[in-house]
Amino acid sequence: MITLTALLLTLAGATLIYLASTRQRLRAQPLPSPARHAGWLLVLAGAIAWRYAAGVGPGLTAALTALMLAWVALPYLAWWRSGTTDAGHP
Repeated sequence: MITLTALLLTLAGATLIYLASTRQRLRAQPLPSPARHAGWLLVLAGAIAWRYAAGVGPGLTAALTALMLAWVALPYLAWWRSGTTDAGHP
């Protein structure tokens, strides 16, 4: 159960950080700056939970892997949702 909690905390934090970015494309406007700070707090909580669940080395690796997964998947989700088929060319 702690592993699922760690994963959800990390993914939620990564999503908030992404949605607060000026380059995000899932929303019309980025979230305000406090959302980015809250996202980093969730990522930190997720990393602590990963450490508790798996130990220092594997926990850090799992936290970073979850961050990478979210930050790679979210732009593709925005692209898929927009329906653009030719890589942004007019």
